[in-house]
Amino acid sequence: MILIVDDDPSVTASLSLLLKRHGHPARGARTPEEALELLREQDFELVLQDMNFSRATSGEEGLELLAGIRRLRPRLPVILITAWGSIELAVEGMKAGAADFITKPWSNAQLLQAVETALSLARQGDGKGAPASREELDRRFDFRGLIGAEPRFLKILELIGRVAPTDASVLITGESGTGKELVAEAIHRNSRRKEGPFVKVNLGGISSTLFESEMFGHVKGAFTDARADRKGRFEMADRGTIFLDEIGEIDPSAQVKLLRVLQDRSYEVLGSSVTRTVDVRVVAATNRDLAELVERGQFREDLLYRLNLIAMRLPALRERRGDVPLLARCFLDLSARAYRRPPVALTDRAVAWLQDQPWPGNIRQLKQTLERAVLVIDGDRLDVGDLVALSGLEEREARGGTALPSPGTMTLDEMEKAMIVKCMRHYEGNVTRVAEALGLSRAALYRRFEKYGLEFS
Repeated sequence: MILIVDDDPSVTASLSLLLKRHGHPARGARTPEEALELLREQDFELVLQDMNFSRATSGEEGLELLAGIRRLRPRLPVILITAWGSIELAVEGMKAGAADFITKPWSNAQLLQAVETALSLARQGDGKGAPASREELDRRFDFRGLIGAEPRFLKILELIGRVAPTDASVLITGESGTGKELVAEAIHRNSRRKEGPFVKVNLGGISSTLFESEMFGHVKGAFTDARADRKGRFEMADRGTIFLDEIGEIDPSAQVKLLRVLQDRSYEVLGSSVTRTVDVRVVAATNRDLAELVERGQFREDLLYRLNLIAMRLPALRERRGDVPLLARCFLDLSARAYRRPPVALTDRAVAWLQDQPWPGNIRQLKQTLERAVLVIDGDRLDVGDLVALSGLEEREARGGTALPSPGTMTLDEMEKAMIVKCMRHYEGNVTRVAEALGLSRAALYRRFEKYGLEFS
């Protein structure tokens, strides 16, 4: 049962009829007092509430009712109904605990989608408690490409599984290289839209002058170089998912245009006055702190609340060190197959060294390091010395970091071998210069070549 709270009886009647036709019985209330009384007497799954119940238009009555509902039924989802010109009021409501908001005049499809999404999320539960095992999650969902079994990573997988079947917009945050695009693909792959398109858009690469054409399309003659009609990204994503990567880089002027299509699911093609509608699920991602950008006036707060109905932060690789061996072995196998090399194994010391690194570039950096290793090393075993020589310690030194590995991860012989290899590459095989740099005679350097089985042409 859904409770509709509005002082206009024609609104409650039309909404009740619409919801009933789609399998959702509803009951109306004309005042906040009547709504709270009904909530005390009867169980409801959802509340649709207006923000004003008298001649006043400040929305204070709606916020007070929302606060009363939250006190009485803390877990009951509430969708606010407000005018487009009062989006700031809707944002205040979202901060106070509302599940979503729709604006007047609404489209029936938009309202029904908001209701279905809020109900689905409420029925999925809050996911508290110990996460399911990786084996159980893999039986229930398609998580191929997402590697890991650490508890905090399993929590992310569990959240993906809960929200994927809904149409809730999702905001994925996390440092660069943590796998945000893979998570977006998993959300689509496990959704009811999986047979539809998955359209990726890198907003950081679209200038403000091209934004409308890229996102909404244009008709022939819309501007000087528009020699033919062009589909926009939203039209391409119709009945599927659109992935808005680097959402934090979007220009302020483009934010208004994006907000409108996310709010109404409608847009106009550049050069045309015909309004088109789109049925699309939005997943966005950023490595920036959007709340901080809002504070600095660089990102619209109403757009943030429209995007992050569900927010998930991906942990950095240093926060899930237990997954490093799984990731490393997977990347080695993939690289060996891609470059037609024999399988490469990691020594125990190499695994410990990999787990000990900070990996500022996260999973992407780990993958690139191991891919280089497969291309460069001889043999079928990857040891600590090989990794140190390939891991870009020069870059860490330039950033002020230490070039020394952590205690217990390397022996002195392994460190010496790694330094010899590094110097040979730096001096392009000039043995005399390498010997001088290491404080050795040429004969002593050649003895170490033999000791460590090194060969340089």
